[in-house]
Amino acid sequence: MQHRTLGTQGLTVSAIGYGAMGLTMAYGPGDEAEGRATVRRAHELGVDFFDTAELYGWGTGSNEQLLGEAVKDFRDEVTIATKFGFELSGAAEGRFGLDSRPENIRKVADNSLRYLGVDHLDVFYQHRVDPNVPIEEVAGTVKALIDAGKVKYFGLSEAGPETIRRAHAVQPVSVLQTEYSLFERDVEQLFPVLEELGIGFVAYSPLGRGFITGTAKPAAEYDETDMRRVDPRWQTGNFERNVEAVDRLGALAAAKGVTVPQLALAWILHRKDYIVPIPGSRSRARVEENTAAADVTLTETDLREIKEILPTGGFGARYAQLPEWV
Repeated sequence: MQHRTLGTQGLTVSAIGYGAMGLTMAYGPGDEAEGRATVRRAHELGVDFFDTAELYGWGTGSNEQLLGEAVKDFRDEVTIATKFGFELSGAAEGRFGLDSRPENIRKVADNSLRYLGVDHLDVFYQHRVDPNVPIEEVAGTVKALIDAGKVKYFGLSEAGPETIRRAHAVQPVSVLQTEYSLFERDVEQLFPVLEELGIGFVAYSPLGRGFITGTAKPAAEYDETDMRRVDPRWQTGNFERNVEAVDRLGALAAAKGVTVPQLALAWILHRKDYIVPIPGSRSRARVEENTAAADVTLTETDLREIKEILPTGGFGARYAQLPEWV
């Protein structure tokens, strides 16, 4: 597995990481034993970058605990990223808000250390920008955690250029995480800022929440707890056009002897050398497929054909209500 450097503070990780969100939320009921086995298989294949968050356990710590248990035998060989920034007291009823107050950041850090069973957090992201808390205060709080040895690297998620600059002036930001895939390109407008400041980029949902795997079904066919029931890309009109695009990508992938997910991940890796995608899966076989994408080479002809199929991304917004970048 190749490695890439994210930021200028020393963070180096596998070219393809692993997103753990789907193990416990957003995609219907999961199997914890299979989830642990999938994480361990990813590590066997060279993945050493694992991504979780307080939110993914709805405040119970379940996602972090599962990941921590899965990696405990090789903790020193991997980089673990987690996130803060939500108020989750009403999560059991499906209600939550933003909370990046310093006292909450410190509380989440201590909880995450305990849930993961680790003595430090490798990457600590602000999960979503909190308009009620100055970003300088957020960055300063994380800086104090870094100085105390509880955190190694600071990250932001779904942040805009002004927020990134202001945070970076207080505590260097090592990495920005935002959705990015063949279906979703909006974040490319931020690449010049990342390059100017020397910040790496982590692409979440790099397979379009599974649409690019070729297994997409109409929205109504998913479990009630599955976010794809309301995702705009799965709704009538957008769904059919996206299926057609994936079918065309499938023909290109087949000609190269690879799968569509491998083609899609290779495309991301070819965009910039400071980008690391973190596909998530509950399946060991799917992880084997995803990690093999690190060895796929795309030619200029391949890239032109992909651009012809999806010149600006997929059909339909990535969320019913898009985050606002400032």
